[in-house]
Amino acid sequence: MKLKLLITAVVVAVTAVACSPAKEDITPIKAEANRIQAHLEFLANDLLEGRDSGKRGHEIAAAYIEAQFKALGLKPAGTDGYYQRVPLRTARLVPDSAKFTLHDGDNNIEMPFPRAFLSSPSTLSEHREVTAPLVFVGYGIVSDEFDIDDYAGLDVEGSIVVMLAGRPDFLPSEEAAHINSIKTELAVERGAVGIISVHTPKAEEVVPFDVRRMYARSPRVRWLNSDGVPHGEYEQIKGSALVHYEEADALFARSDISLERVWEQMAADEMPTGAPLNLSASLSVRSTFEEIDSPNVIAMLEGSNPDVNNEVILYTAHADHIGVLESFSEEKQINNGAMDNASGVAVMLETARMFVEAGKQGQPLGRSIMFAAVTAEERGLLGADYFANNPTVPVENIVANVNLDMPVLLYDFADVVAFGSNHSSLGHIVADAAELNGIKLSEDPMPEQALFTRSDHYALVKQGIPAVFLMTGFESKNENEDGGEIWGQFFAEHYHRPGDDLATLNEKFGGIRYEAGAAFTQINYDIGRVIANDRERPSWHPESYFGRVFAGGEGSIRH
Repeated sequence: MKLKLLITAVVVAVTAVACSPAKEDITPIKAEANRIQAHLEFLANDLLEGRDSGKRGHEIAAAYIEAQFKALGLKPAGTDGYYQRVPLRTARLVPDSAKFTLHDGDNNIEMPFPRAFLSSPSTLSEHREVTAPLVFVGYGIVSDEFDIDDYAGLDVEGSIVVMLAGRPDFLPSEEAAHINSIKTELAVERGAVGIISVHTPKAEEVVPFDVRRMYARSPRVRWLNSDGVPHGEYEQIKGSALVHYEEADALFARSDISLERVWEQMAADEMPTGAPLNLSASLSVRSTFEEIDSPNVIAMLEGSNPDVNNEVILYTAHADHIGVLESFSEEKQINNGAMDNASGVAVMLETARMFVEAGKQGQPLGRSIMFAAVTAEERGLLGADYFANNPTVPVENIVANVNLDMPVLLYDFADVVAFGSNHSSLGHIVADAAELNGIKLSEDPMPEQALFTRSDHYALVKQGIPAVFLMTGFESKNENEDGGEIWGQFFAEHYHRPGDDLATLNEKFGGIRYEAGAAFTQINYDIGRVIANDRERPSWHPESYFGRVFAGGEGSIRH
């Protein structure tokens, strides 16, 4: 304990920015497990009905979080007090309205829905349709960084592009995930009017088409710009579809391209070459709309150093989950989201309390800290993306984002993972904070999942803000338990299922480890404390792909 106190004093003394001098007798601020338990048990209660965005349960969660911020004396940092309401449009597919017809001269081939293809509802208009020639564009990706241009030599103006789902394996996973996410933008820039993605045999191994069929009638949700237009949608794209690989031969029937050869090229990690398919197609879909709103809840703790207190460290944790599932038996099952993400919000609330307590004990912070419980993460990172595009402080003043999403508090973790830590100076800050608490920082154990691009922090990364997504690692302090096995069991059997609730987790895993939650919170607090008092704001590493793509400056790249 004395060694830890000495290390803490040294860290504070070296990094302080015009704060009170470090004192050896300063009482360290400690996370309290019982407080984390109280927050988590409330947020994961059946009465909140899974905290679905736009529903009563999420509003209750938001009111609870607001009350906690008020009790701590944090400053409101929304657009209406603590709230920043996010306008959302939900689109649902009109039954039997999805149509896909191939035109081979005078021969029309109807593709059956949902056996052969799937289509999503449109948030732009209630009726979308297009008829246009088909052009195969390989994976449909372009990257100067990796010397790839699947559109080279192809004219897709006014065409429906046909592309392979996913991306080639030889690309680094995180960078590939970003490139994969902008396929629609790339097609629009080149004049395409529709997109057909082919679900490949490789994609079938990851997420079977049958699983995708289960969600064929799921709504599509987008946040609305001030003019009422859904953000991130493209008017130019009039139709889209996902085609089962076993039904895709019909698309290539008049082409010199053999689909079998395409599968072989994919298996060999080669880039298939695009070409016109000498067919045209018609796509159409009808949708119904519902417009709702759902709040981000945002609070601020102002820093004490007038030279840097306009700079902000942003903590995020999504307060929403997936709500109530209605099964075919009409039995309603509540998805309480105890680990996803009541645990993350509980950690964030306790972190906020610790910073307030530190200020009361004469340990003020140089920079300011903002806490945002964002909405609609489960609908596509929408609450975080809305905030990133409509920040309640100047976006250039946000120096770092620490995101908390699904810390799995079911074992006594011995390591943490910080996705994105290899891209910026935040990496060594996280490593030092973990070491200070007897925990090590491990490398990403699941690089193929590209998790750096799959949670709320990524919306801030796209604004050029260095970020880390903090997660419990796969190692355990207890030699009798395998942290990776427990994490994997949770993910396989309880993630996004009714089993992510208190009763089930207590039964299956012998209880939630709230003391582990306190240890995780302690690290989270120490990360923010160091950033707040460091002389330099966090920076991207010069070699970081994301830093160059989003932060600009010399050496920046477009894609």
